[in-house]
This record gives sequence, C-alpha cells and structure tokens, in this order.
Amino acid sequence: MVGLFVTALVGLYTIADLWTKLGDKSISWRKYIFGHWAARIFGLIVIPMSVFMLSFKIHFDLLYKSGTGDANMSPLFQANLVGSSVGGGPREVSIVHSSVTIKNQGLSGGLLHSHVQTFPSGSKQQQVTTYGHKDSNNNWVFQRARGVPHYDTANNNTDIEYIIDGMTIRLMHKNTGRNLHSHEVDAPVSKAQWEVAAYGNLTLGDVKDNWVVEIMEQNSNEDKMRIHPLTTSFRLRHAYLGCYLATSGSNLPQWGFRQGEVVCHKDPFKKDKRTWWIIEDNENPILPPPSEDFKLPKTKFIKDFIQLNLAMMATNNALVPDEEKQDDLASDFWQWPSLNVGIRMCGWGSKNPKYFMIGSPATTWTSTVGVFAFALLVIYYLVRWQRQIIDFPSTNPDKLKRFLMGGIYPMFGWGLHYVPFVIMGRVKYVHHYMPALYFAMLVFCYEVDSFSRRLNDRNASVASKLSYAALYLGLYALVGGTFYYFRYFSFGMEGPKEDWKHLQLLRSWRVADDNYR
Repeated sequence: MVGLFVTALVGLYTIADLWTKLGDKSISWRKYIFGHWAARIFGLIVIPMSVFMLSFKIHFDLLYKSGTGDANMSPLFQANLVGSSVGGGPREVSIVHSSVTIKNQGLSGGLLHSHVQTFPSGSKQQQVTTYGHKDSNNNWVFQRARGVPHYDTANNNTDIEYIIDGMTIRLMHKNTGRNLHSHEVDAPVSKAQWEVAAYGNLTLGDVKDNWVVEIMEQNSNEDKMRIHPLTTSFRLRHAYLGCYLATSGSNLPQWGFRQGEVVCHKDPFKKDKRTWWIIEDNENPILPPPSEDFKLPKTKFIKDFIQLNLAMMATNNALVPDEEKQDDLASDFWQWPSLNVGIRMCGWGSKNPKYFMIGSPATTWTSTVGVFAFALLVIYYLVRWQRQIIDFPSTNPDKLKRFLMGGIYPMFGWGLHYVPFVIMGRVKYVHHYMPALYFAMLVFCYEVDSFSRRLNDRNASVASKLSYAALYLGLYALVGGTFYYFRYFSFGMEGPKEDWKHLQLLRSWRVADDNYR
C-alpha cells in the first residue's frame, strides 16, 4: 500500500509538470510527446514495473521447494514445487470413489470445509466454510444426484462414473456424511446471498442437495468434458435455486472460528473467480495414478505474479480488529503523530531484553507541529491571494518552486500516507505512521529552511549567521540527544521494567507501569 501512495504522489507531480509544459510554446509537439511523455512513461512506469516484476520472478525461481506458504498460490503452482504433497492422485474424478479437496479461486481462497458445529441462527444446520489449512474436514465425496438410484459400491468397481460437464451431483462431507445444501435462507454475513449448509445424509435429503457441474477452463490436453484435479476450473450451480457456490470474501464471527463465509451467489458474472473452484487433492483407490511420463503443465508467470499480489492484498484487508478481544498492540491513527502509544515488541519479564517501538519525540512532535503550522501557512497565503496580495512574484520563480517542492508536495505525501488510515477498517499499528512521518519531517525542514534562510543571506550580519548556525546545531543536538536518551528502546532494556521508568515520558507508553507479559 505504501508503494501505491508514493506512486500517487509521483503521479500528481508528473501530471502537474506535464500540464505546465503543455503551455510552454518553446517546446515542440514532437519533443513534448516523444521526449517528455515517453521519458516519463519509461522512467516512471516501465522501469519500476520491470524491477518489481523481476523481483517476483527471482523469488519464484529461487523458492522452488514446498513450504508453509504454499496455500497462498494456486494448486497447480503448488503441485509443481519440489516435495509438494499436492497433485499425486489420479487424473480423473469419479462418483463415490473419489475423496477430494476443493479450493476456491477467489481472492480469499480457501478449501471447502465443514465441521459438526451448526449455524447459531438461520437454518441452524451444519456450518460450511472455507479454510486455509490442511484438515480432514476439507474432504468431500461426489455422490449421484438426489432422485437417482444410489451407486452400488459393493458390485461396481468397473462401471466408473466420471464427473463431467453438465452433470448433476451431490457433494457429501466425508467426515460427517452431510450433503452440501442451499436454501432460501439468508447467509449469516452476506445477507443478499443464500446460506450454504451441510444437511441430511446418504438417504435423508431433498433436491436442494443437487448441484450442476459447469466446466469453465481446462489447462491440460486431457478430456475436455471431464474434471481433472489441478487443471480444471469449474462452477457448481444449485440445481433448484440457480445460484452458484461461492465465497463472499467475508469471515464468519467467532462462532464460525473466523473461517471464510461460503454462500450461494444469486447473480454472479461468469468470470467471477469467487464462484470458480478447482480440485486440489484426489484420492481414489480404484483409479490408477498418473502415468510416469505425465507432467503437469507449468503455471504462467504473469498469472502467478497477479495471484500472489492479489493474495497479499486480500491478506492485508483481512486484518480487521477483533471487537471481542483486547489488542494491546493495536493503536488508532490519532495516537501516532502525538506519540500517545508505543508497542512492546517482546516479553516484558525481568529476564527478557525488552524492546519498545515508538517514534523519536525530537522528530515526531516537531514534525507534527510543522504539519499543522504549514496548513495554517497555506490558509494564510490563500487569504492574501484572495486579497490580490502577491507573495510569489514572477520575478522570483525560485520562491514558488521551493514552496511547491519543499512544502506542498511533501504535505501531499504526508496526507496520502496518513489520511487513508483514518478511514481504513483494518487493524492499525504504530509503524504504519513511518512513511507519513518521513514526509512530515520534510515539511518541517522546509519551514525551518524558509524562516531561517534570511539569517544566512549574503548580506546578513555576523550575529545573524551565528544564530543560523546555532539553530541548526541545536536541532542536530536535539535529534542526537533524544536518540541517546532513548537508545535502550532499540538496544534492549535489561532487568526489571521498573528500572526503566525514567524513559516513560507519557503514562500511556507502558514501559514500566503495566504488569502483563
């Protein structure tokens, strides 16, 4: 997100710069388009984007082995990793014999999951969710549709019924025997969609257990009409309601263990990946494993690049405050410029080296004052401009340039990196202010430079120049002395926390007063 805000700031400056050059009659159209526009597109878009994408390419090439973060990527990407447990099963999926895990392809992702707990309201039937980790409750079995005679497993090991496009099926949860089911009951969080639950058993149920398979995409050269693990993307349309099995992108409350909400989407567009599913694992005792010469297709870098970035965004957006729990690390936006709180970075026992994250008072408080002072300064200039008082004459263009580059643009930078956190719903921490702090310090430095510049003018007296030197030496001493005084916040505080009470400038800092560890 920080990169996005910086990009917006650079973009604002670039637009203003190109607009100014558009009115410059000394610049030809050829130079304006092929010089200025082309140079900025190449330097500000092509090169940064290439470097950004190259870093992911190197990342993918170096991290070719399976690890704990695999679930963020597509099942096909995981299957191509060395040591991965994904993708070793048969290449066909059949009624009854196949035990499968089914992964959603939306931003929130997750494996289709159910457990014995029920919804506390609505149908009060067994919960169906998405879950991001390996678990036996992720396993499902394809069954014949309700109304069709049951598949006879005792005498039917040769008459295999493959799952094909357009086929009506039931999905039975392997551990509980319940059927994937939807009905005209509002979903628990996304009230505009229908609830999806697990209901009945092999014999008990109704037509609302039935789903129609719709194949959306095939990424292999195998039979295009059949579902194949890892390479076939498909949707499940409810045979009675006409809605589609989907994730909503929301998480259930604590009664649903904060797992992803599964709904029956009433009217999705065809390419909505929240309604697309793919089989990740497939266990089938009567079907052969893949032949030795079979190789899964490789995923495309562009798709992996986009998917990982979308997954990171989804993970970031999912970090929302839990109102049912007290979070001693979280803070609010107003507490950052005022240094109202810090963060204990580790255990706070007497035997622990203790580290405390908080901004330096010398830079944070001064820059906060600088931001408010600059806002007042802008208002002052605007009022004078309205009264036709010229503060930036054309005879002194450098003054306006310094005001724009030293004050206005850094102020925009501060606003772009700070204001979004005012309205952002995600959980917030002290370190989120660091990019905004950088721009606030630039604003303060501009103010110091602007108001002290005349002290160091060519015609200034010796006393003025000494005052100028004293001002800057004083600021250097303030910053250096403050760091030295609070250095143990970074170097580590040994011994009982009470020994460091002198560093607790504000009671809210909780350096020595709290007893939790």
